[in-house]
Amino acid sequence: MSLSVGIVGLPNVGKSTLFNALLSKQQAFAANYPFATIEPNVGIVPVPDERLAKLAPIVNTTKLVPATVTFLDIAGLVKGASQGEGLGNKFLSHIREASVILHVVRAFTDKGIINAGSLDPKSDLDTINIELELADLQTVENHAKKKNPDMESLPLLAKKPYLIAVNVDESELKNAEAKGGEYARTLGVPREKVVLVSAKTESELCELSVEDQQVYLRDLGVSESGLSRLIKKAFATIELMTYLTAGELEVRAWTIPVGTVAPEAAGVIHTDFVKHFISAKVCSYADFVEYKGWKGAAEKGKVRTEGKTYVMQEGDVVEFMIGK
Repeated sequence: MSLSVGIVGLPNVGKSTLFNALLSKQQAFAANYPFATIEPNVGIVPVPDERLAKLAPIVNTTKLVPATVTFLDIAGLVKGASQGEGLGNKFLSHIREASVILHVVRAFTDKGIINAGSLDPKSDLDTINIELELADLQTVENHAKKKNPDMESLPLLAKKPYLIAVNVDESELKNAEAKGGEYARTLGVPREKVVLVSAKTESELCELSVEDQQVYLRDLGVSESGLSRLIKKAFATIELMTYLTAGELEVRAWTIPVGTVAPEAAGVIHTDFVKHFISAKVCSYADFVEYKGWKGAAEKGKVRTEGKTYVMQEGDVVEFMIGK
């Protein structure tokens, strides 16, 4: 199952800066995986996952294939987009393609922004939501004109999961947890919906080596970049999880919905595997690492054989037995 995140925001909130930082992650990713390069307004970026690097030496491989998130840079929203103002019609068609809507709101100071107005992230969010609600109303009205309309199946934007990236000054990152709670209250949304990022900082981080990025983040007093937190949060928003395969060819994270049973999980690798599924050899990630692979884990009784009704768990290391 693929995850796509549509990034929306009013002009001058830092949406493009944030997306360009994501593109820098894509460019590094695409150097090894050419499929990650697609359209200019689309970026495929890896989900940060330290487990892959820990599994690789155990199975004697250097190839790591992480799960991915597709980000869509949706044209700048303006008041009246639901009526086709600006790039409104294009905006609406693109946002309907996304699994998750990411609202970017401005909470940073910048005297150089033209026509920026007051610093009011709540107003930014309200403007976006009004346009989405008006677009939904238009969709409902158009659909109601059809014979025997099925309203339940309408792809309404209000039904989509969402996140809010509050684009802050770098100085606010050190106390991101507390500040995130404050912004959530200001915006009137649950805390888990809010991620603090500094698009300017993320842009600067992209110019540094991995080692220098870690030093930079330590100096800021944060453990990981805002983009990493944002990617992980997007992945969790629609209840996705990963299972892992580990062999000499590669270590790979596979994306599945929470609650997926073993045959369906195998089908993510190849659709024929669903029909020909026999069983799954399963070990938890922690046990696989502690006991140095299948052999050591099996000797400690940590490897199980599971059947068709087994519900996959986050971080399962799996080998599927497939018939002909």
